[in-house]
Amino acid sequence: MTQAVTLLGATGSIGASTLDVIARHPDRYRVFALSAHRAADALLALCLRHAPRYAVLSGLGEDAGLRRRYADAGCRTELLFGARALEQVAGEPDSSVLMAAIVGAAGLAPALAGARKGKRLLLANKEALVMAGPFFMRAVREHGATLLPIDSEHNAIFQCLPQEAGRASARAVRRILLTASGGPFRAAPIERLSQVTPDEACAHPNWVMGRKISVDSATMMNKGLEVIEARWLFDMPPERIEVLIHPQSIVHSLVEYVDGSMIAQLSNPDMRVPIAHALGFPARIESGAKSLDLAALKNLSFERPDEARFPCLPLAYAALRAGGTAAAVLNAANEIAVEAFLGARLRFTAIARVIADTLSALPGRPASGLEEILAADDHARRFAAARVLAQAA
Repeated sequence: MTQAVTLLGATGSIGASTLDVIARHPDRYRVFALSAHRAADALLALCLRHAPRYAVLSGLGEDAGLRRRYADAGCRTELLFGARALEQVAGEPDSSVLMAAIVGAAGLAPALAGARKGKRLLLANKEALVMAGPFFMRAVREHGATLLPIDSEHNAIFQCLPQEAGRASARAVRRILLTASGGPFRAAPIERLSQVTPDEACAHPNWVMGRKISVDSATMMNKGLEVIEARWLFDMPPERIEVLIHPQSIVHSLVEYVDGSMIAQLSNPDMRVPIAHALGFPARIESGAKSLDLAALKNLSFERPDEARFPCLPLAYAALRAGGTAAAVLNAANEIAVEAFLGARLRFTAIARVIADTLSALPGRPASGLEEILAADDHARRFAAARVLAQAA
């Protein structure tokens, strides 16, 4: 029997890689639902190709004209609109697998809806754990969901841990090491960073990613968010989660055990590898990725990140240690600042300043539920937007 897969964020890079892996295994998987934000034409093309039961345009309100256009094109998929529809399809009982690949805070609610339905949850949306880590993990446990990380680093760590537990044992694991490419500006003169353009920041040397994530990689905020994600996924304190720059992006992360052993997961930088691992787990299935030629590798190098070059990384650690709502504030301020940079309204080096100012003004407060987290997110967005205007003035 084939497994029905719901794919949220179908028109992004993770979505494309997921659909590629699914297409390689028609005997195992079928597409149940797809979503996009506003990309109606791209979503229609995917619906005609994969024939899902549902399609969601989460960034658009009810649109009868679009419904007619889909029908006239021969699309039999039921078209839904709005953010609430994401939660609806994420919780549909006829689909057992949910790929949560929406970028940013918008992915939290539908991913949580899938967890509460006990789904096999393939989590590519790190913000769900950054914003609401303890609440999200509690939902996973209480509702019997199976959580499988898709970020290449967290998937690598998962593969390096004892699979009977799926989580790091405090007695067995000494530390987790997350690798980072260093992005396009790892060796650029620091004084030039204030002049970089959005296109330069999005030109990642190893990975093909969306523009927001590419900027996060260039600032290393992406790695800071992954540190927070790892804390909740693997139940590890921040002092036992380290970051290493690895420019080749071949070693995707490592786990060091108390006996001195270190286990790493290696592959070519291709997101189909972790996607295939999570879809097939505990079995291994073909991903379409090119085999790694170890003999052709000239070197594998590692270095510690320079916090003067990458100030967003220590900001993420500080938010994690502060606890409460601090990580939600960090994430919200980063989303606002990156959006402003991509819109040419903020300098690259001002991204970290906006985040630091927002964290200083809105320190982490205790949160007893999701409502406080979402309120902190909203407050931080408004404050960060004001800081962007002040920086541009």
